[in-house]
Amino acid sequence: MGKVSIGMRGWRFDEEDILDEDGDFLPLAQMPEDARKRMIRLDVIYNAPCHGCWLIYGDDNLEACNRARYVYGEPLSEVILCEEHEPDFVYWFREEGGDAHRGSDDFAEAFYEWFLEGGRAPEGYEGMEYVETDPTDLPKPPKADPDEHGDLMGDDISDRVGLSDEDIANADVDFGAEYPGRK
Repeated sequence: MGKVSIGMRGWRFDEEDILDEDGDFLPLAQMPEDARKRMIRLDVIYNAPCHGCWLIYGDDNLEACNRARYVYGEPLSEVILCEEHEPDFVYWFREEGGDAHRGSDDFAEAFYEWFLEGGRAPEGYEGMEYVETDPTDLPKPPKADPDEHGDLMGDDISDRVGLSDEDIANADVDFGAEYPGRK
């Protein structure tokens, strides 16, 4: 068995950790802890607004945000991105010292700070190269029990990243600028 992405690119799972011999998802309780945490978080972040877009548009204009298609980092400190902002993240991680935050609790916040300070990939910079498969072409994952896994199921971006509305307002992001719409 190999590795597989579920719903979003970025996080990869060993098939034997999440799927049985028939290709159906294992119950969450039978998955290794790391895979279980990521599966629970995927249920929360799948189709959520891209964090790059969110930093541009804010909570009051979430409908202008592209839907995230990529996830990087660790559960509860993940960065989720659309195709437009994924190269910015990859550039930050590879070229701007982002890898120093790998596995840390401040991983997402470090990226947000860089992005809010105007950090972007140079024109034409490529994101990650992925094998062309459809990460949504799998059976439905199991649902998590909020009583048992509620700590992983929160989804309020601004509370989780530690940035206040004032931090975002003072970031010199032009909320009146013309930005590409949803893809």
